[in-house]
Amino acid sequence: MGATDPSDSTVLPEQDEPRPSGARERSPIRISAIAQLPTRFGDFRVVSFHGHPEAKEPAALVRGEVAGESGVPVRIHSECLTGDVFGSLRCDCREQLELALTKLGEMERGILLYLRQEGRGIGFENKIKAYRLQEMGLDTIEANEALGFRPDERDYEVAARMLDALEVRSIQLLSNNPDKIASLRHHGITVEGRLPLTVRPNRYNARYLETKRVKAGHLLEPSWPIVREQVDCLTCPPKDEATEPARAGRRK
Repeated sequence: MGATDPSDSTVLPEQDEPRPSGARERSPIRISAIAQLPTRFGDFRVVSFHGHPEAKEPAALVRGEVAGESGVPVRIHSECLTGDVFGSLRCDCREQLELALTKLGEMERGILLYLRQEGRGIGFENKIKAYRLQEMGLDTIEANEALGFRPDERDYEVAARMLDALEVRSIQLLSNNPDKIASLRHHGITVEGRLPLTVRPNRYNARYLETKRVKAGHLLEPSWPIVREQVDCLTCPPKDEATEPARAGRRK
């Protein structure tokens, strides 16, 4: 399953995060349906939920038995239509989603929670407006603020209540975002550790990822080699400069 990241116990000491009394007992979300879902990443069960006014039909992919288990690997992924569906190169969302599913598909148990929080919670229309501001020179955080939003409008209470409904005792979070860990702990979830989920930048999202690292505090490497484009096939070698001369020779 991989080792947890010990830095989180220093960056986000669990005892510093208040836990609302009775939060685990007041779950406003319940499971409404479960079905088998074979995928190219492995066999999962897909779960729908009902009951929370802000949930907007979240989904979970569950691998193995998770009820009553501790240290369950969990990825919380916020919806990104442009990346997840259209394959946008402006972000790393699709690559993170597919990498998380690949990792979970190799594990005995794990969960992916898919939240409907488009554009870091500002919605699709405002996300496209923010894109336009980025084309004018602003970074992702500056663009959100120019539209009157906080840098990140997402909230993870829904994710916490989904984990309650799935009867998970504690988790290991696949994430690079310390704020996500803090939010889950605030909502009563025991986060035992962090499993890094790092993808290589391309020339379109390099500034986006650097803004995540520098301004949002994401736990990312400062100097990654940039690939020409995102690799859709996760088992294929990256398309980098080292392989180009050989390919050019074969074309001749």
